Amino acid sequence: MNIIELVNVSKSYKGNLLFNQVNATFEQGKIYGITGANGSGKSVLFKCICGFIHPDQGEVKIHPNYMDNGGQFPRNFGIIIDRPGYMGNKTGFENLQRWAEIQNKITDQDIKDVMRLVGLDPDTKQKMRNYSLGMKQKIAIAQAIMENQKVLLLDEPFNALDSDSVDNIRQLLLRFRQEGKTVLLTSHNQEDINLLCDEVYRIDNQKLSHVKSQVTV
Repeated sequence: MNIIELVNVSKSYKGNLLFNQVNATFEQGKIYGITGANGSGKSVLFKCICGFIHPDQGEVKIHPNYMDNGGQFPRNFGIIIDRPGYMGNKTGFENLQRWAEIQNKITDQDIKDVMRLVGLDPDTKQKMRNYSLGMKQKIAIAQAIMENQKVLLLDEPFNALDSDSVDNIRQLLLRFRQEGKTVLLTSHNQEDINLLCDEVYRIDNQKLSHVKSQVTV
């Protein structure tokens, strides 16, 4: 089943044409890598898919199962693009609680479980203003997956993570694929792309080129 389809999508950002008449299809149950140089438009492409911004031309089609009637934004998507704003005087658990209140779909125990899953202690009293960059990154990942989202758009999910944490999140994403979830991720680390991705797209010279990658895990 095709979850996301880009049809002749063009987008300029701050006066720069990032991609022109690009087409792509993203199927359920695969991990996709989106690569390209800094400023090539990877994050902007994710924002177009999520409905945060709109293409100048073309269409982003989301499967009806992932759209509410009349809704502008897809549902059941977990997203890391711009890092979520957090309350520095609250713990990581308290921040996740606040975000969970928006949909009111999960319990405090669910939040604690997902924090442990990404390598965080839900019982720590440490405030987020004192979190390391890696800990903040784990909070962003926890927020993206805590409601069992079926589609994940993860812009540089491994930023600031130590090697053990990278291995943990890689295994988590591979498990999600086995569960039938769809993952789109960006990474400047070719190893992440090689180990995880079934398909790879590269943004270069305003085009989105498809490359078939080899999954080695």
